[in-house]
Amino acid sequence: MTKFLLPLLALGAGVLASCQPTPNAATGTPPPAEAAPAAEAAATTAVTTEASARAAVARHIQTLPNAALYVPDSARVNDNAASWQVLVPRTDWAGRMPNRARFEVDKQTGQVSSQPVK
Repeated sequence: MTKFLLPLLALGAGVLASCQPTPNAATGTPPPAEAAPAAEAAATTAVTTEASARAAVARHIQTLPNAALYVPDSARVNDNAASWQVLVPRTDWAGRMPNRARFEVDKQTGQVSSQPVK
C-alpha cells in the first residue's frame, strides 16, 4: 500500500508547490498582492450615525455562518464616545438573558467586532 501512497504524495506536493506565487525571475520582486475585497474597503469609512452603525453591523452579520439567527432590524444602538454599541437580538436566545449579541463599531474606522455580553 505504501508503494502507491508515496508517488501520490510526491505528486500532491508538486501540485501544491505549483500553486504558490513565485517571484518575478527578471527582477526578483514578488507578484503584486490581490486587491482588498469590497467589504474591507467599505469597513474603513467613518461611521457617524446610528443608522450607519446598524448598516455596518448588518453587513458584518451577513458574513457570519449563523447569520439567520440574528434580527438586525430590531437592533438597539448606544453611543459610547469612540464607538457605537449595537445590541442585536438572536432568535435562538429567546427566553434567556442576555438575549442579544453585542457588536462594537469604531466610529473612525468603521471596524465591527463581536464583544461578549455582560
